[in-house]
Amino acid sequence: MRSAGLIDLQVNGFAGIDFNSGAITAAELDHALEAMLATGVTACLPTIITAHPHELEERFLALDSAVSESRLGPLMCPGYHLEGPFLNPAEGYHGCHPPAAMTAAGIGLVDRLQALISRPILLVTLAPEVEGAMALIAALKSSGRIIALGHTAVDFALAEAAAQAGATLSTHLGNGMPQQAHKLNNAIFAQLAEDGLWASFIADGIHIPPKALKALLRAKGLERAILVTDAISAAASQPGRYPFAGMSVELGPDGAVRQPGGVGLAGSALSLDQGVRNLVAWGLATPDMAIALASGHPLALLGPALKAFGITLDLGEVDWSDRLAVSRVRLGEVERRFAA
Repeated sequence: MRSAGLIDLQVNGFAGIDFNSGAITAAELDHALEAMLATGVTACLPTIITAHPHELEERFLALDSAVSESRLGPLMCPGYHLEGPFLNPAEGYHGCHPPAAMTAAGIGLVDRLQALISRPILLVTLAPEVEGAMALIAALKSSGRIIALGHTAVDFALAEAAAQAGATLSTHLGNGMPQQAHKLNNAIFAQLAEDGLWASFIADGIHIPPKALKALLRAKGLERAILVTDAISAAASQPGRYPFAGMSVELGPDGAVRQPGGVGLAGSALSLDQGVRNLVAWGLATPDMAIALASGHPLALLGPALKAFGITLDLGEVDWSDRLAVSRVRLGEVERRFAA
């Protein structure tokens, strides 16, 4: 089987490399991107999470420099995903993001970060209940960017208002929420019910149990679903401790990533091709549809932003074995073959 390459809209690091380190080099980025090519990913949005403004500046500067100076960055990284700091700091909603760095929403910080870097911030995840968030959604939409809801306690009315203002995605739906919430009037149902929102899911069997993912996909509809990894430096790596945005996190033998001694998850160690295989193995999608959730669907979501910033994205092509293992990837003049 042959398809276009995969797109990961939310990747914080990979193969031992932390995109949020503030000191990432071109060689380190190429190491991570080579490992991502082996999983069929030919385009991604390196993701910077919540931090204080000076830390965000440092991290974006280092990341953008690494992308520009690397071999694969200009081919694979059309822009970036800013996840925070305009998120809900309440317990359960903030996840592993530092709540002390969360702030009222405003276009000023986005503009300030954008002025430092050469590639656009294409996607911003925010919580619409945060002060200033609705005005920021309108400003981001006007600038051509994609707006996502995440780490939010949004209700039905606010989800509808955010979508009408310009939000088009739910970031890792089913996660970034406390363990206990109202049985029906909660942020998951509010976003599922909003037809104007795509929904991204982490299909590792850890963030969302397979049967729960089945229900979520049925409610949102496969045609509006997207696979992401939310991968950190522990992805494509052995169990142990890894750096993530100034934190130390631990990849356990069960594949879950947590802060040492913590209960909540801190990103994932998932690769996008494994997410595709999981959907098929769990009987949730055909191979063609599972690949679409990781390729054509994120491309459709990003389309307006790519057009607004004058970006033409070449996804190349991926050859898949009968077991949905990646056997070959071509991207421009770059070609890699793998034992499948």
